[in-house]
Amino acid sequence: MDVLAPYVATGWWPAVRARAELLEAWGRADEAIVLCRSRAKTGERLFAEFFARLQARHGQGVEAFAMLRPGIEDWFLAAALVDVAATAGLDEQAAALLEARIGAAVPACDDLDCGRMRLEPFNAVELLAAVRERQGRIEEAIALMGRRDGTSVNGRDALADLLARHDRIGELRAYAATEYHGHAVQRLAEVLEERGDVEGAIASYRTFADECDGLWHVAVPLTELLVRHGRADEAIEVMRDLAGRPGGAEDWIVNTLCDLYAGQGRAQDALVYLDDLKERRGGVEDWDFFRMRLPLMARCGLTDEAVERARVHPEGDTWYAAWSLAELLAAAGRTEEALTVLERHPGHLVPFRAELLVDLGRVDEALRLLQQPPQPDPTDDPWTAAAHPDEPPF
Repeated sequence: MDVLAPYVATGWWPAVRARAELLEAWGRADEAIVLCRSRAKTGERLFAEFFARLQARHGQGVEAFAMLRPGIEDWFLAAALVDVAATAGLDEQAAALLEARIGAAVPACDDLDCGRMRLEPFNAVELLAAVRERQGRIEEAIALMGRRDGTSVNGRDALADLLARHDRIGELRAYAATEYHGHAVQRLAEVLEERGDVEGAIASYRTFADECDGLWHVAVPLTELLVRHGRADEAIEVMRDLAGRPGGAEDWIVNTLCDLYAGQGRAQDALVYLDDLKERRGGVEDWDFFRMRLPLMARCGLTDEAVERARVHPEGDTWYAAWSLAELLAAAGRTEEALTVLERHPGHLVPFRAELLVDLGRVDEALRLLQQPPQPDPTDDPWTAAAHPDEPPF
């Protein structure tokens, strides 16, 4: 609290929030509410959302709901309002507000053929579905989720999750067969695995993968499932299949394959694969692929050779190459060398340098480094926008 005090006095929100969280954790919620009340009234959405949830946790849900209500058009505040409504017993009031917003939706453009609507908040349908699910009106919730333009956010499909929560496995199967991104079939596989039907989970992925080239979407969760059940060799074949398809040997795919090999003690096999890939590409190996070699070579006892090859690589003088090389050296216990590599690029990777200084017991140096103002990027840095031409030929 003493450390936070001068920052709280300036009104800096992260400090105010941290102090409020401490007070609440110590059973002094009334003090936390008093601390945040005046700031929440400024209308700033971060303040209002935090304060409303704080109030709702401590018996002031009705007041919190009233504060959030004018901001119903903001998706962030609307989500908080729906959560607050649950504790305040105001689900019907929240539903009425959301239904009004859905009814006020307008066409997203002037094109008569455009079927999209501009809805504010954009998550009104999903939030209304959450309220109806909470009320036990599952059919309404499912119907609402089916109206959305898209139900996948951050790799999760809200409709699939809803069906799984209510054991609607038949409907989930049907939905998984038509959902393009593979998120619904992933949820189906998760449910089957939880029930002990591992073969069914694997089969659901393989069926999806065989249709419309769906392997691109489910290769990673499928390999993770196989590895969890001791079938790493099959997982490796899945990724080799994907990497062997036209355009399939992308860096993330090859990196996943190398990780699978390494996890099974087959680092040498991964190196052989990288050698073959390099040969197929005319002997050229960009850093994105070369960097995968470094930890594999270290696993094979070839750390010194890996360091030397990294230093003579055409991109070996770049800051991003320094990052990979420093990680290799640090993992080998050669922290001083790793720090020297990073110091050649003073404008980059400052937190990593500070971490290494701390590992070496040079804490004061790490603090001074972190307190320095950031340095401008070098003018010849290939990663800056200025380094890329905007006139043909590009």
